[in-house]
Amino acid sequence: MYFAYFVLQVDSANKQGILLEMVQVLTDLDLVISKSYISSDGGWFMEVFHVTDQLGSKLTDDSLILYIQQALCVNRRRRVSKESQASLHREVRAPYASTDHTAMEITGTDRPGLLSEISAVLSKLECDVSASVVWTHNNRAASIIYMEDGLQGGPITDPKRLAHVQEQLENVVEAHHGVGERRSVRLTAPAPGQKTHTGRRLHQLMYANMDYEPCQGCNGGGVAHRNNCTKIHVSIESCKEKGYSVVNVRSRDRPKLLFDTLCALTDMQYVVFHAAVSAKGTMADQEYFIRQQDGCTLDSERERHKLTQCLIAAIERRASHGVRLDICTNNRVGLLSNVTRAFRENGLSISRAEIGTNGDRAVGSFYVTDASGYEANPRAIEEVKKEMGGSVVVVNKSPGWTPKTSKTRSVGSIGRNSSGSIDEEKPRFSPGSLFWSQLKRLSSNFSSIRS
Repeated sequence: MYFAYFVLQVDSANKQGILLEMVQVLTDLDLVISKSYISSDGGWFMEVFHVTDQLGSKLTDDSLILYIQQALCVNRRRRVSKESQASLHREVRAPYASTDHTAMEITGTDRPGLLSEISAVLSKLECDVSASVVWTHNNRAASIIYMEDGLQGGPITDPKRLAHVQEQLENVVEAHHGVGERRSVRLTAPAPGQKTHTGRRLHQLMYANMDYEPCQGCNGGGVAHRNNCTKIHVSIESCKEKGYSVVNVRSRDRPKLLFDTLCALTDMQYVVFHAAVSAKGTMADQEYFIRQQDGCTLDSERERHKLTQCLIAAIERRASHGVRLDICTNNRVGLLSNVTRAFRENGLSISRAEIGTNGDRAVGSFYVTDASGYEANPRAIEEVKKEMGGSVVVVNKSPGWTPKTSKTRSVGSIGRNSSGSIDEEKPRFSPGSLFWSQLKRLSSNFSSIRS
């Protein structure tokens, strides 16, 4: 089968974080990176991307190509022009926190009903939720919620009101926590010019919450075993003659895989000097030549073990579990609280969810299981659909997903899964992708989910 790729080659002066920055640009445009070659020894950086659109087609839109060229201009002498962005016939806004909203970050132990409890408190405090994204992994949860002051509109700026909202939310998050378990609630008013990339920040929150601790890769040996196994394989070796540590990662291919892997390496303060990434069939191979920021390699088994855990966690965080439900309905007072309460009262836990508004419409997706992590009861899903007045559509369930027995998965974020417990193997055209093209990302144009 022949695939036509669009080849992007970037040559520039090297700087810390440049690789993740460029991959983030392409990821925010929902482009698929099928191959990539990176070299950044010395003061110069060179990278080649083979990219397609979500349908696997070569990029032909001149306005999109111009936008990418301007966005990847590392020296920033040329910002992305308004004319270029206006002429681009698609959504190009990255998932950044809006300066018109107060951002709330929550981390803690996951439990069924957590998102419902949080949204109920916000509704009672007259805080209008503008958008919400939450991830769960290994019994941990991390959430970013953007909201407005329901009394006066705009971000919440009154220090006393911010403190009161934070105190009430801390009471919710701290409930059912065990001794020594990590949890945090942080509210921030927007700062001029400050932008927070939602996906990037969620990786940082989950890393700080140490969701990587229980992670283990496949322990099987042999090339044949690795080729036939779809579990995540991580190997770390030393390249003493060049002074690098060589990290190889093999996993199922999916959208945003390269971005997620680079987030883990960056958060652990490793520098990528050379890399080669490619996808073949359903699997993806990534190879990185890295050093620590101080120039040292990974010399201890403890360092290797932690990096292995963190890479596995970064890949697993976007895994989708349970039945996916899409919602598209009129935005109305108490919507988020009503939806999450309907799930909770029918014994459903939300493993991943993202919701926001597009004009007068509220748009979102949820992956749901039962309260113990098993497959959701179809009767419970039908009851939720009835309560929502037909605005909920069952898209699919994860056929490759193995339910867990522990009480996890209460809140989460959205991926584009259409084939299994990990996001889809290859981009496909589907009604679900059309649905999500209307939402895409959190942005400053979100209005409030009136709660």
